[in-house]
Amino acid sequence: MSSSPVTAAHIDKLELLVSELFGPTFQGEGPSIGTPCMFLRLADCNLACTWCDTKYSWDWRNYDYKKEIRRRKLGDVLNQLNELGTGVKHLVVTGGEPLLQQERLAVLLNKIRGWRWRVEVETAGTVMPIRALHEEVSRFNVSPKLSNSGNPLEKRYKPEVLDYFRSTGKAYFKFVVSLPEDLDEVQKLVDTHHLEPDVYIMPEGTEAEEIVRKTVLLAPHVISRKWNMTTRLHVLAFGNTRGT
Repeated sequence: MSSSPVTAAHIDKLELLVSELFGPTFQGEGPSIGTPCMFLRLADCNLACTWCDTKYSWDWRNYDYKKEIRRRKLGDVLNQLNELGTGVKHLVVTGGEPLLQQERLAVLLNKIRGWRWRVEVETAGTVMPIRALHEEVSRFNVSPKLSNSGNPLEKRYKPEVLDYFRSTGKAYFKFVVSLPEDLDEVQKLVDTHHLEPDVYIMPEGTEAEEIVRKTVLLAPHVISRKWNMTTRLHVLAFGNTRGT
């Protein structure tokens, strides 16, 4: 349990930098694929993946921060989730990198605990979660970035953070892959951090045709390693559009 209750004063004072809040939709990736859920996308990221399809949440060289981001009171976020999420009871928090706002996010999720929702938090596995956040999360969807992301190794790889997530029993590990050769890089991380059996391979792509093509290309290589494979259901179902 958390060490202190979440009061109305906390909710009134604290804010989150929000890119999007939408749903109901489906969780499009990983073990919960196909599950109806609400999505809360938080702003800012400590990485800069070249293939990222949500750059509008962090790339302020190419997107207008003032147009894309809203500073929202926690109470306002809670009210909208409650209004839109009737009957869903599943929240996915994504980004950007949600753990850059984890102190305030933990307060929000503490309030949601009383709703008996399942909460997934997506992260690149470069920021160590605080205890208050850990206690409120049902599952961490950890997506360590490979060299194909364009990020330097020292920014994208934090061994101690991956080891922590593995130790929690709350995490699975999803790798974005473009070519079969990328799987050798995944294998090194899997072996070093003992990530099996919670390993998922996802084809990189923002168009349905590209995702299908890469799925066909990667599938035999993934199954030969006895790993899980996931697609990007939201792109297949709705296209590369916001709010899905």
